[in-house]
Amino acid sequence: MTGVLPSQAILDLFRTGGLSAEADLVDGQIQPASLDLRLGRVAHRVRASFLAGEGRSVADRLSEFEMHRIDLTAGAVLEKGCVYVVPLMERVSLPRDVQAVANAKSSTGRLDLLTRTITDGGTEFDRIAMGYDGPLYAEICPRSFSVLVRPGMRLNQIRFRRGRSVLSDAELTDLHEAETLVSGGPAVIGDGLGFSVDLGPGPDNLVGYRAKPHTGVIDLDRIGHYDPAEFWEEIRTDRRQIILDPDAFYILVSREAVHIPPRYAAEMAPYLAMVGEFRVHYAGFFDPGFGHAGAGGNGSRGVLEVRCHEAPFVLEHGQVVGRLVYERMEEAPDTLYGAGLASNYQGQGLKLSKHFRS
Repeated sequence: MTGVLPSQAILDLFRTGGLSAEADLVDGQIQPASLDLRLGRVAHRVRASFLAGEGRSVADRLSEFEMHRIDLTAGAVLEKGCVYVVPLMERVSLPRDVQAVANAKSSTGRLDLLTRTITDGGTEFDRIAMGYDGPLYAEICPRSFSVLVRPGMRLNQIRFRRGRSVLSDAELTDLHEAETLVSGGPAVIGDGLGFSVDLGPGPDNLVGYRAKPHTGVIDLDRIGHYDPAEFWEEIRTDRRQIILDPDAFYILVSREAVHIPPRYAAEMAPYLAMVGEFRVHYAGFFDPGFGHAGAGGNGSRGVLEVRCHEAPFVLEHGQVVGRLVYERMEEAPDTLYGAGLASNYQGQGLKLSKHFRS
């Protein structure tokens, strides 16, 4: 069998020793096609981001780059613009035929909280090789807001796969014809399913949000607590376009409503760099059932986390800015996204992270 491992197979990895943790699993930690990873009890403030490199451990590199250690037990602030490495509570001992990929959770990405997974001997972020046996670490760099964190918080997640599971363009075309993967726009298929940005003016011309440069701290345990106006500037336009400022962070929304059928998962990936000097969506897993009618979805639009780079850039309504790469599940998960799970973004439109009041 090949494909992305579903929730029940992830639970089996814990039972058979492929996964272990310092503390018991908590409700909702195993998602339909991924596992949430939990922060440990200490954060290492480092001078720069790094990868361990072949034959070296993260602990070796920490001895080179660590500036100081922070005890997270009672909660601690990770400051904007700084880089931290936090050992995670989960550890892997992957079977020889299973590899893993990690990504930031949706709420993490919507806070512009750059979070990547690193491993001993690793030469890439967020990629865990088949047969890897060792600890996992989160590299965390708050880009827009300083955040208060505690042990056990879940900022990133990991997905496991066996064999090649990515759909070809021909297979994706057939799946779209059978399941209607996107609505509200044409299906642009090429190395995945393209999606575009929605800058069409609504009743109040609100099309997105831009992070304010000087704000207070966000406690990641406080859900629905913060006033968006204290952290975000509303972006309004009646011209079907906006100009992205270099190094500013934006929350926008896709024009298309997305559908992930029960036996598939998807990952959001950048579009061709030639379309503009910006990046979309730093958090990228879409679980089976996202936008699925049988799980309360009926199509959910994708929230876009956009950062412009070198030069101001004009972004226009309907411009293709990213792509969804669909993968087969090894089998359908026991529970779909949005069906009996605490799924904050099922049926979403333009929406900030769960920490802000509606």
